[in-house]
Amino acid sequence: MEITEIIIALLTLTAGIGVFLMACQTMSGHLESASSKRLKRLFSKTGNNKWVGVGIGTIATAAIQSSSAMTVMVIGFVDVGIMSLTQAATIIYGANIGTTVTAQMVALGMAGSGAISLTLVFGALTGIGLFMQLLGKREAIKQAGGIMAGFGLLFVGLKMMADAMAGFAALNEVRLLLAGIDNSLLLVLLGAVLTGLLQSSSVMTTIVITMLFSGLINLDQGIYLTMGSNIGTTVTALIAGMTSGTNAKRTAVIHFLFNTIGTVLFIAIALLMLLFTDGNWNFGRIFGQIFHGQPQLQLAMFHTVFNITTMLAVLPLTNTLVKLSCRVVKERKSQTDPAEPHFYFLDRKMLSTPVVAVRQLKAEIEHMAQMAMDNFHRSIRIVTSMDFGEVESFRRTENELNYLNAELVNFTVQLFDSKLGRFDHQYLTTSIRSMCDLERIGDYAENIVEYAETLRQHDSAFSSDAVEEILNMQHLIDKLYDDIMQAYHKLDNEALQRAYVTEDSIDDFTETMEQNHIERLSCGVCDPATGAEYISLAQNTERIADHLINVGNTIRDLVNLK
Repeated sequence: MEITEIIIALLTLTAGIGVFLMACQTMSGHLESASSKRLKRLFSKTGNNKWVGVGIGTIATAAIQSSSAMTVMVIGFVDVGIMSLTQAATIIYGANIGTTVTAQMVALGMAGSGAISLTLVFGALTGIGLFMQLLGKREAIKQAGGIMAGFGLLFVGLKMMADAMAGFAALNEVRLLLAGIDNSLLLVLLGAVLTGLLQSSSVMTTIVITMLFSGLINLDQGIYLTMGSNIGTTVTALIAGMTSGTNAKRTAVIHFLFNTIGTVLFIAIALLMLLFTDGNWNFGRIFGQIFHGQPQLQLAMFHTVFNITTMLAVLPLTNTLVKLSCRVVKERKSQTDPAEPHFYFLDRKMLSTPVVAVRQLKAEIEHMAQMAMDNFHRSIRIVTSMDFGEVESFRRTENELNYLNAELVNFTVQLFDSKLGRFDHQYLTTSIRSMCDLERIGDYAENIVEYAETLRQHDSAFSSDAVEEILNMQHLIDKLYDDIMQAYHKLDNEALQRAYVTEDSIDDFTETMEQNHIERLSCGVCDPATGAEYISLAQNTERIADHLINVGNTIRDLVNLK
């Protein structure tokens, strides 16, 4: 009979862990999608203020309910140079605090007595959330339903794990076995190993809380297992870091050092209490008296205090921790040729964090726009001065624009299947058009350089009046570009309206350029060999303006989704 009970308890525990993990993934995905714009605003505010970093890490992790996902996200930022090691370290500190929210929710769910507990009440939200997803017509309702269903599943899994622990608690052999594990270092090691295998400190902490609640372990055992889980959770970051660049590896090391320092600190405090109080005081007794009769809350509160105290202890030592990580992971020579076309703000690893990928995609497109305009300016300098010293730089940038257009489209297509909000999906839809428009600007700039080469072959050049008109047109294009990029970056409709006015001026000035050049040709001021090239140049600059307007027009649908 006992063998049957053990099998049933093991199956129930496995099922409970599976449901809990699924709940974490479901809730995390929908929360990340629903809060994508807020997360992007948070990360954009990351500066050198360490407290700001801690706050961002705490809030963002509490929002997406996964410190592992947050840490991997930060490693990706550091890997592509978006974030410094110091900034990443402070966000990781905050992520450790943010992840304690799960333990607090679990403790809350176990509250209540009698026939109906809060676990069952919260578990019922699974059905409500699924009905909202099935019947809801608006995206916001479906997202809310997904979050609610994930939240409810969290407690369904918790109930299954608690039932499994209750089954184990009824077996004297299991109780005696666990009671025999009282070595604090062994418990820390066990917690670290199990968390590393589960790849989730939230799941491990929840299992420990249910074991404590069921009477399988005492509070002191739960505390040391929880300390170990904080070390074990760094395995995910270490795996992510080891497959990335040097600074990404250093970030993973910082995460490991932070959690290890916290564990060592609390073990040292425990030893001091043991020595100076003759064993009368320990963490278990302190939290047991403060939260009397609520074992699940006792452990959840220790988990929170542990991470906040560790953060306060390590925050002043952040620079030292960064230097230590640099010594552990030495700088390696880059195997990538900086002259080769490459992404500046994106990395393919970011596909695993779609919310961040969309934000960085926008930064990449804005940088691509600047590259296209740089080449436009080079083409104007070449054609007006007939100095071809910048041709190599021009060719290199044109090659890079072609690369970015092809690779960014491919990257964007891969993002389409991600769980993103309506705003981000709409942005992805419009971004492909923007990439093509920017690549076309580069092509028109290339045409202008070809006109200059034709003039050189005929040993000719534009007249001073023609050059002045070309420079005036460049000034109008620059003004248009500034307004378009402000509209694009800030979703500023007023800037877009100003751009429309400038575009009308460009259309009018194009006609003026053509008429003036015909007059100059008729008066013999300009060489006839320059006639076709000048008219084509004027038309090309007008088309550049058209493509810039196309980029700006993409914000019209996005403004209503802000």
